[in-house]
Amino acid sequence: MMELDERKLDPAVALASLDETAPREPHRLFALKQGDCFVVADAYGEIRGAGDGFFRDDTRVLSEFRLTVGGRQMSLLGASLSQDNVLFTSNLTNLPIQSAAGRDIPQGAIHIERVRLIWQDRLFERITLSNYSREHSTITVSLHFAADFRDMFEVRGSTRQKRGTVHVARTDKASVLLGYDGLDGLPRQSAVSFSQAPDQLNNNRADFLVAVTKRSSKVLYVEVGPEVADTPGRDRFRAAAARARFGMRAKRRHGATLRSSGRVFNDWVERARADVALLTTELATGPYPYAGIPWFSTAFGRDGVISGLQMLWLNPGLARGVLAFLAEHQATETSPFSDSQPGKIMHETRKGEMAALRELPFGRYYGGVDTTPLYIHLACAYAERTGDMAFIDTLWPSLKAAAEWTEEASRATGFVTYQRAAESGLANQGWKDSIDSVFHADGRIPKGPIALVEVQGYVFAAYRGLAALARRRGEFAEAEHWENRAEQMRLAVERDFWMDDLNFYALAIDGAGEPCKVRTSNAGHLLFVGLPQPERAKMVADQLLSASFHSGWGLRTLADDAVFFNPMSYHNGSIWPHDTALCGVGLARYGERESVVRLMSGTFEAAVHFNMRLPELFCGFTRAPGEAPIAYPVACLPQAWSAGSAFMLMQACLGLEIDGWEGELHVTRPRLPIGIDTFTLRHLSVGDKSVDLTFQRVGDRVVAFLSDRHEGMVPLIVRT
Repeated sequence: MMELDERKLDPAVALASLDETAPREPHRLFALKQGDCFVVADAYGEIRGAGDGFFRDDTRVLSEFRLTVGGRQMSLLGASLSQDNVLFTSNLTNLPIQSAAGRDIPQGAIHIERVRLIWQDRLFERITLSNYSREHSTITVSLHFAADFRDMFEVRGSTRQKRGTVHVARTDKASVLLGYDGLDGLPRQSAVSFSQAPDQLNNNRADFLVAVTKRSSKVLYVEVGPEVADTPGRDRFRAAAARARFGMRAKRRHGATLRSSGRVFNDWVERARADVALLTTELATGPYPYAGIPWFSTAFGRDGVISGLQMLWLNPGLARGVLAFLAEHQATETSPFSDSQPGKIMHETRKGEMAALRELPFGRYYGGVDTTPLYIHLACAYAERTGDMAFIDTLWPSLKAAAEWTEEASRATGFVTYQRAAESGLANQGWKDSIDSVFHADGRIPKGPIALVEVQGYVFAAYRGLAALARRRGEFAEAEHWENRAEQMRLAVERDFWMDDLNFYALAIDGAGEPCKVRTSNAGHLLFVGLPQPERAKMVADQLLSASFHSGWGLRTLADDAVFFNPMSYHNGSIWPHDTALCGVGLARYGERESVVRLMSGTFEAAVHFNMRLPELFCGFTRAPGEAPIAYPVACLPQAWSAGSAFMLMQACLGLEIDGWEGELHVTRPRLPIGIDTFTLRHLSVGDKSVDLTFQRVGDRVVAFLSDRHEGMVPLIVRT
């Protein structure tokens, strides 16, 4: 069994293993996903074998896919994704080349359009060549392809002592079959099929002599799937595109829709909604938002819960799917290798060869200290949003088991702590899980077990929510028990984490009982759950909104005076949109709604610079006039909880809460984003009813009202 080097699993370190000549720049790459398949390629549509590729079930089944015309790479005109994230289109033109007859063809004579989609484990591509010159031309069009069948963790940088067997490619008249037998006993195949037989075909290249008369076009169709396709062509391509678009449209229709008076703002909201839909996979238990492409295109516990929380007010069905999946995969046994204990909620699941062989623990891994209380918190929030007690009743045994694990995990110190049970697991098990993300003020790395400040806040929220649900179930002794536990946790955090000298909460308490006296955004998550007393919340809020944290684009993860501060780091000074959004909700909870409007504005403006998509994270440099935010080189894009941050911040601005128990809408001190005068929610579910709710700027106030056709159906309570 290989020894896992956890640094190789950190995207910040994985960058070093990529081809230095082709660094990943996520905002310049394009991703498509459907089910458990995804493809990442550059603007040319090229897969070059660095961190990109076509992946199926955590295995890269296409590591090279390049197109040349006349033996040369093409010149890029432009590339885009359709607004529904189904189609990728690249527009290219030729560099100076020679025709097959040796005639010179000037640059810009041939237009090449590549259109790509994924449907049912298969990549479809249409290549159209249009001749705008005055001459008939026969040109050589070549497709270069390869499949290395590497596990996702190999692509990320892990090394293996032994791999399976790669088979010699089998060529047919119009197809090539690439194969690999994994050490796990599973055969993996990648078949490249063409709409016409190549003029020359070998195991990694297909050459076509394409005669393009002047002012005419020729089309070539290519498919890449687990088996050789029926002859690719126009009908198959159009049918796959129609089905893929229909499926995506169905996912985007779930929940309420948003529309504002700002055209560009609407574009951002539509793209964010499309990204959440793209990453959402229909599992047997319901919809589940996979974390992000490329590194985390799978079910993660923490990411799924937070994405469910972000979208809860608009689409509670997503939270329900997350809860059902996590309940089904709850741990029932103790395993040091997988960091599992009865009642604990899953951190990550993988389907690749290395996970199947247990070369690493991530086949089903439970090394997330915060996922279990967050799971309980999401269930309680879902109940409050929907009043769906029938579903909560089915979850109740799982919720009680999760609560029992939480209580047991805090028995020794009063706090929920973590310390990996095996060297193959993650050393840090909160959301900031890189190896240097938890430290003392002098730079010392603390010894475990470690209690993170935000985790105790999640535990507080979980106990408080469970108490309310137990009371509704008539379990009054349980309710009182959990109320007492919540209050004990609140008092313990205020006593042991508060730093009088910094007027802030410590990042963590180590195994020796020493606080890590470092100012981090983690403290903002305490505001999110409403744990701090108001005076201390105000001190934390003031510092989060100061230049130490607030870059102008969002909140940094670490104050800029900390010893490990680095705006280019993964967790120690970068900006994570979901983290900014959670802190924003906390700020709004304590009355800082105007500050949330500013956070929303900075987040939106950052998204505009990133082509309307917020990456997983970006660098935490201070905003300067005329400059754009700086990308982090190996960030996931799209990322579910980054896309969802748009909706969480919007809810915080609007001050909107939906009371599923009473069937009421509550709006408190509503604000609209800068530059937006009207904002309408359509088909917002409240109990078994659906309403349209509009917010409108009137002078220096924002008013909220229901549309005429719904007036009187659902109570709307507005507090200004």
